Amino acid sequence: MGKEDRSTWKVGYFAKLAQYFEDYPKCFLVGVDNVGSRQMQLIRHTLRKEAIVLMGKNTMMRKAIRGNLEANPALEKILPHIRGNVGFVFTREDLVEIRDKILEHKVQAPARAGAIAPLDVMIQPQNTGLGPEKTSFFQALSIPTKIAKGTIEILNEIHLIKKDDKVGASEATLLNMLNISPFTYGLKIQQVYDSGTIFSPEILDITPEDLRARFLEGVRNIAAVCLNIGYPTVASVPHSVVNGMKNLIAIAVETEISFKEAEMAKEYLKDPSKFASAAAPAASSGAAPAAAKEAAKEESEEEDDDMGFGLFD
Repeated sequence: MGKEDRSTWKVGYFAKLAQYFEDYPKCFLVGVDNVGSRQMQLIRHTLRKEAIVLMGKNTMMRKAIRGNLEANPALEKILPHIRGNVGFVFTREDLVEIRDKILEHKVQAPARAGAIAPLDVMIQPQNTGLGPEKTSFFQALSIPTKIAKGTIEILNEIHLIKKDDKVGASEATLLNMLNISPFTYGLKIQQVYDSGTIFSPEILDITPEDLRARFLEGVRNIAAVCLNIGYPTVASVPHSVVNGMKNLIAIAVETEISFKEAEMAKEYLKDPSKFASAAAPAASSGAAPAAAKEAAKEESEEEDDDMGFGLFD
């Protein structure tokens, strides 16, 4: 009877996982190391109207996904990431909002011997309140101390544990003696699945401004390459037109040829003082604002650099 119940439960689990992948286009693959049952219950309660948390053994999750590949081949991308203590959070809502709700549920935890440190642990200079009999313990950890008012005082900041290092028994004991709980544990988002695509959670932090900046950087690179090899594209043609006009103006300046865009350059070369005269009264008068001087300087530089021709003229 027990064997049949177990088999029935497995069949139900496979059907449930397949149904969730069909009903929910998005999900998070989350790590659940060091997450207690009470904390998991709180996370489920918080997400119950917006997401569904499903845990299970890795072998069962892989088997359920492989059995559903014919209906949804994109699920194969998830298989390489099912490693360690992981589970799924299915949702139809905005991924960033659900991500933030998942990550806000963290609990403070003491350091345990053998655990992998998720961050660097520093101990600040402080009076520990411990008696002098504990001095040898601090000496074994190479922590400089002194006795102040009958208690041990740590003199310098100590880098006790490095990130991703295994916590030793002595370090764990010391932190517990000082009542320091340096770590926080909660669901850790490892991968994001969205409509057949799987990607790193860092991508959720990319803003439209970031995309726009990267796109413009790509356009500038394309324009530079095309200008260098003489291959016209939409990105490089405006620059080619401007450069061509500058060449025409340079030819007009050296010859009798004249056209609208070249007239200002010729006039400037004939009498530069005309362009400097506007700035002269401001220079002689101490009451003129500095902004006017800067504007005149910028205008003069633009006329010199572009010779009266703008990119969109």
